[in-house]
Amino acid sequence: MPIARRSLLTVVLLPALLGAKPALAQVKDLNDAINKAGRQRMLSQRCASAWLALGQGVRTEQAEKVLAESMAQFDRALVELRAFASASGPRAVYAELDAGWSAYKLTLVGQAPRKAAADALLAAGDKVLALAHQGTEQLEQLSGKQTVGRLVNLAGRQRMLSQRMAASYLAASWGVAHADAQVRVLAQAQQEFQAAHAQLKAATDNNAAIRQGLELVEQQYAFFSAALRGLRPAQADARAQGEVFTASERILQVMDGVTGQYARL
Repeated sequence: MPIARRSLLTVVLLPALLGAKPALAQVKDLNDAINKAGRQRMLSQRCASAWLALGQGVRTEQAEKVLAESMAQFDRALVELRAFASASGPRAVYAELDAGWSAYKLTLVGQAPRKAAADALLAAGDKVLALAHQGTEQLEQLSGKQTVGRLVNLAGRQRMLSQRMAASYLAASWGVAHADAQVRVLAQAQQEFQAAHAQLKAATDNNAAIRQGLELVEQQYAFFSAALRGLRPAQADARAQGEVFTASERILQVMDGVTGQYARL
């Protein structure tokens, strides 16, 4: 990464790296909490995807922006969720997530992305993902397993899977340590995405806006999956990597809107 870009990234992310706490916003209700908690899962994988793209010079300007905004969003939401959990939710898991996120941030911006550091980066991201998922599940349990809470969680997880597919593809194509494991992660994420999409399409609570969003995701996923099928482990193809990175962002954007629609039901 050019020195100017590394400097810019450091300036943008330094407050997050040092643990600066943003102004506290308010979680509106339990469905909103489930939505924001689920978004933390996605952000853990989106950070990894952007870092891997930067390490390989793939869509660098876009990747820098994605990494900076993802870290800032995670910080803001974590403050909100810790406040909500202290009042009515899973306090312990969010305290643990705070510590895991602090460690992950050090791997994200402590040095320029390089292949040798990718394995540790992915492991740290997976730890944050697991804790964020635990928090989301516990919040859903507070909803009494009501249909809407389940749909918010399920739709929100699709956002994460879009980024997990991109991150595993970028890692495998770079030829990182344990690249074969990343190929398996990619295959599993694809299966889970397709199965969850079918469940969401069948949900009786869907309104017109949700159905339209799910149709758009289906169209975008056809392009995305075609790009993913071109994976050649340890054989980086900048064009294909750029297509995967961009397509994952498109699916994320649409699924974020769909999840918000479910949260407002």
